[in-house]
Amino acid sequence: VCFGKRGTRLRELVRVAGSRWAVEESFQTAKNEVGLDQYQVRRYDAWYAHITLAMLAAAFLVATRAREVAKGAPTTASTR
Repeated sequence: VCFGKRGTRLRELVRVAGSRWAVEESFQTAKNEVGLDQYQVRRYDAWYAHITLAMLAAAFLVATRAREVAKGAPTTASTR
């Protein structure tokens, strides 16, 4: 069952499902690397600040990793 436009081809549905997998992997990496899920807050503004800083740190790590790969630095299991 899919909630898409009538007539959407199977190839498009598979592509969208695959992109969801990439998003899930990104969130799992952010949880492991920058503590995206390590918060104990009581107010929305504290939660928002934590999530914003964690996502900023994750973006910084991704950009730094991409720059190193572009330079030709060897990748190891810890940098994937």
